[in-house]
Amino acid sequence: MLTDIQIAQACKKEKITSIAGKLNIPDDYLELYGNYKAKVDYNLLKDLKDRKDGKLILVTAINPTPAGEGKTTTTVGLADGLSKIGKNVVVALREPSLGPVFGVKGGAAGGGYAQVVPMEDINLHFTGDFHAIGAANNLLAAMLDNHIQQGNSLNIDPRRITWRRAVDMNDRQLRNIIDGLGQRADGTPRQDGFDITVASEIMAVLCLASDIIDLKERLANIVVGYTYDNKPVTARELKAQGAMAALLKDALKPNLVQTLEGTPAFVHGGPFANIAHGCNSVTATKLAMKLGDYCVTEAGFGADLGAEKFLDIKCRMAKLKPNAVVVVATVRALKHHGGVAKEDLNKENLDALLKGMPNLLQHVSNITDVYKLPCVVAINAFPTDTKAELDLVEAECRKLGVNVALSEVWAKGGEGGIALANEVIRLCEKDNDFTFSYTDEMTILEKINAIATKIYHADGVDLIGNAPKQLKQLEELGFGHMPICMAKTQYSFSDDQTKLGAPKNFRISVRNLKVSAGAGFIVALTGEIMTMPGLPKIPAAEKIDVDENGVITGLF
Repeated sequence: MLTDIQIAQACKKEKITSIAGKLNIPDDYLELYGNYKAKVDYNLLKDLKDRKDGKLILVTAINPTPAGEGKTTTTVGLADGLSKIGKNVVVALREPSLGPVFGVKGGAAGGGYAQVVPMEDINLHFTGDFHAIGAANNLLAAMLDNHIQQGNSLNIDPRRITWRRAVDMNDRQLRNIIDGLGQRADGTPRQDGFDITVASEIMAVLCLASDIIDLKERLANIVVGYTYDNKPVTARELKAQGAMAALLKDALKPNLVQTLEGTPAFVHGGPFANIAHGCNSVTATKLAMKLGDYCVTEAGFGADLGAEKFLDIKCRMAKLKPNAVVVVATVRALKHHGGVAKEDLNKENLDALLKGMPNLLQHVSNITDVYKLPCVVAINAFPTDTKAELDLVEAECRKLGVNVALSEVWAKGGEGGIALANEVIRLCEKDNDFTFSYTDEMTILEKINAIATKIYHADGVDLIGNAPKQLKQLEELGFGHMPICMAKTQYSFSDDQTKLGAPKNFRISVRNLKVSAGAGFIVALTGEIMTMPGLPKIPAAEKIDVDENGVITGLF
């Protein structure tokens, strides 16, 4: 059996100019990065402003498990399936982070015969967007510390600096550090730390900005810390936004690539959904909707994280209205939620499957009942799935009025996504009453409580540690109107990753609240979630290599 990278390397790719030609992108808006990658100038949106938007399809999933769900694979395969039946479709995905690529989760280019290519480039440095984001993040950190070193005219309290440095790598050693040690000229000693680049507010800013002017304004609004008399200090006061925007001017342009079957795909931006807002850039999504009759996009991790943030944050800010939602699940993952050990997942077990089904059904109910959107369940097929298991999933979903489509895109590419594509087309033709899970007028605590009770099905929220004080300060500073970005474990509806399925009788503990004023939302950190992951005992990096001809191996 071929690995993902072998399948990708064997693919005969079309020149990126040919892919751009399918979308009628003028040459003036295309910036080539070799033969198979290009950036598209976001100013193209201005020329397309009068063109009707295509249908917007969101692909999300159940809570992830070690058994795998295949959300990105399904996204790509669905797009290829739509293309197979003659639809003009464009994919919009996030860029992979080097952290999981070298860690344990893997990349984010799909899998099997449903991938975006060039797979190695996309999973590694790609067009340099993440490096630009990290550089802009760290420039702001350097200017902040330099300001303090050079006299601190803004009266910044070094103990109340909230801006951390960033690196696109899982490196637990950098979570908490002391810097500025040495001689007096070496800086002011203080406690500091690193976030992974995908958790940087600049990643969120890039993904939500509409153009370079909007980008600069958002960068200027970033709060980096507080003064001795409790006033917020912004990047604008450090005069950092211009230089940061200069570093990001090319990163702001969406990246155009293709699927294995030549379907156009934008891959742009990459915030994690467990510690950030989990969606590709608004610009890429809007371009895909203008250039295609259907835009298929995905949001990170389970629907309690990625889909919630896509709907409550991205759609709210960008004024987007989805036409259909796909919830991806596997029989194996549902059995894991039903208590089956990983080594036993290939055996038929209807009892465990039934016990795990509430996880899927709760996500489906959230989409249809809270957000009022039409939904289909895509079962990502495995050879070990039995007819009895598949029939059980279908029967349980039908009780909620939701159809199930078997997705065989991993093994068959677009051909294996036609059944799902036909159901998605049917759903897209239905009117929907899309609504958010909370309103702008609610207080910060009311919004957090709405997410916790409506989406997680918790009994309520407890503010612990510094959170009550932070809540009071954020509302006094006028940030109460902002939406909420929940930082929560991806493995459970709760903030305890060991609670699988659809747990009941639990509360959400919020231990930290901070404003991302540039992105335009409040981040609520729950449970044990952290913004710098670590490598596993045996990182994937140990298996990755490159030969004398530059051919990469071991990359999944």
